[in-house]
Amino acid sequence: MKKDKFSHISDDELLQRFLKNKENEWLGILLQRYTLLLLGVCMKYLKNEEEARDTVQQIFLKVLQDVQKYKIENFKPWLYMVARNSCLTILRDKKKLYHEEISDKNNIYNDFTIGHEFTNAKNDIPIELLEVALKELNTEQKQCITLFYLQKNSYQEVSDVTGYSLLQVKSFIQNGKRNLKISIEKKLKQSQNNV
Repeated sequence: MKKDKFSHISDDELLQRFLKNKENEWLGILLQRYTLLLLGVCMKYLKNEEEARDTVQQIFLKVLQDVQKYKIENFKPWLYMVARNSCLTILRDKKKLYHEEISDKNNIYNDFTIGHEFTNAKNDIPIELLEVALKELNTEQKQCITLFYLQKNSYQEVSDVTGYSLLQVKSFIQNGKRNLKISIEKKLKQSQNNV
């Protein structure tokens, strides 16, 4: 194993050199020492190698931004805490996203549900009516609604397929649901008036 030519310099000394000279090289050497540790921590929490590697990169950026904000007594435990908190935030966001998806998939809108056809207590809504209402949505809403409800993709999968951010996907789905409901209710009212 190749010996680190800076191994004689302590973590604290590297950190002080960085803080004094603002040369990223010193912080880079310090972070390189703990890359495997960070990867291990991220793997422990996230259980996915690719996601763990991405998170390590995000942690490096976070450390670059935050290292000057705090008085760090002992770098290794501080770095471990940053890594742990980053992973917990990712897991918390995933859990929140998962619950929102379940909630959304179970409530396409108020009293309508999605399946082969939309139904509620009063009406059986044929799939043809849904197709007509879907065509009236703008492209983004139509695409996101179709991928999320009809093809059962997650928010993240819809985002990956369309290139929209998660926030945009949620917005298109929410607005699309509202517009679908309005359109379907309008068409039902028209068909009832024509009877």
